[in-house]
Amino acid sequence: MRQVHNYLDLSLIEINKLFKEKKITPTDLVLEAFDRVEKNKELNSFITLNKEEALKQAKELEQKEVDSLTFGIPIAIKDNIVTKDLRTTAASKMLENFNPIYDADVIKKIKDANMIIIGKTNMDEFAMGSSNRTSYFGLVKNPWDKNRVPGGSSGGSAAAVSSRIVPLAIGSDTGGSIRQPASFCGVVGLKPTYGRVSRYGLIAFASSLDQIGPMTRNVYENALLLNTICGKSSNDLTSVETNEDFTRLIGKDISNMKIAIPNYYVNDAIDKEIINKLNEVVELLKKKNCTIDYVDINYIDKAVPLYQIIAMGEASSNLARYDGIRYGYSYETPENIEDLYLKSRKIGFGPEVKRRIMIGSYLLSGKNAKEYYDKALKIRDDLRRNFLATFEKYDLIIGPTNTTTAYELDKGLDDAIKSFLDDILTIPVNMAGLPGMSVPIGFSDSKLPIGLQIIGKPFDEAKMYQLASFIEKELNLDLNPNGGEKND
Repeated sequence: MRQVHNYLDLSLIEINKLFKEKKITPTDLVLEAFDRVEKNKELNSFITLNKEEALKQAKELEQKEVDSLTFGIPIAIKDNIVTKDLRTTAASKMLENFNPIYDADVIKKIKDANMIIIGKTNMDEFAMGSSNRTSYFGLVKNPWDKNRVPGGSSGGSAAAVSSRIVPLAIGSDTGGSIRQPASFCGVVGLKPTYGRVSRYGLIAFASSLDQIGPMTRNVYENALLLNTICGKSSNDLTSVETNEDFTRLIGKDISNMKIAIPNYYVNDAIDKEIINKLNEVVELLKKKNCTIDYVDINYIDKAVPLYQIIAMGEASSNLARYDGIRYGYSYETPENIEDLYLKSRKIGFGPEVKRRIMIGSYLLSGKNAKEYYDKALKIRDDLRRNFLATFEKYDLIIGPTNTTTAYELDKGLDDAIKSFLDDILTIPVNMAGLPGMSVPIGFSDSKLPIGLQIIGKPFDEAKMYQLASFIEKELNLDLNPNGGEKND
């Protein structure tokens, strides 16, 4: 029987050293990752595995020089990012058999960096949801408590990193879909500034809000992964050039930083345990002579209705392409063309997606477009301006990532509004196009992870990592849900 090691519990720096000393190979890591997939099967964090191709790539890498910290590292990809010749479903029956013919920009960058894709992670269908319960392929479970949700929509990626199947994963965030599951699962998740990472090859939900980002075990590795995936692309005109190393401020002194906490982020809807953990962090920061002020940001309380109008309007438009004709699920025996459209969409989409398409179509129809969508865009601009005005006085904004810790798998299943209210603290960041991250700051009495949200100025991710790394080092949490038990 093959001996199983625990190389994937090591840091990327330690793994890199072992590679250079020829003590391990990329194949060792890939085999270990698939052993862990098998061991953690109950989590249902993957939709499609890439074992044959991953092992082939690992073998090829053994002939190459180790050239970076990401060399030979297994990575998991959220299943709404297209991967050439590897099934990409967006967790929907609509795309159950979709094999893309090209790679998304981020996938090209990941392959160029010699990382090894081991599979596509489970998610809420078309990224619509915040609990990972709307997937056509079944729900994902939280590694800290398998009776609870992992958060969504990037729940599969969060669960895969949290359970130590892989050190790195990619998610996408439209209203909190990286940060919310990162908080629920005790990992580090970053939604970069809108435009920092190319969206080419991301299956669109709401194009003016979607952003791809890194999910990792710790802050340093998160910055390292952002280094790899960011940059300008001729395929995405909203993308920008990046000429910086996001790890450069990690470990640097944070004394005298000016930090704001929106009053909205400490309201009565937030669990006391979460507020207590936030207050502990505030005390830590005050000891470093950081200025902490509670502030009001106008329109922040309007972010959820703004999101509902803008995101659902854009979703109804983006999902119009799934019509039973071009690609995706097509009803086999239609009576006529109208029947083909109706049945393909009725059967191909799940209830949550259909609900959002219908509401979005209503919001964009006739005079409603002016009354709702155009008005929402104007208020969204005001919200962004108010955030930017706050950043004229402060370096960063902090607050809780979520109002609660991970809740039970069957809680709020019939509540159509719950998935939006889960994201009341994360949605404002998408509305303003800002970078936001979740970093673990402790546990509830029930041993469930609690996340702190750090929000930065546009394109100021490096400063966010500076603060996050200080908090991470001071708290020194054990974030392995397997506890003392070795994951072998």
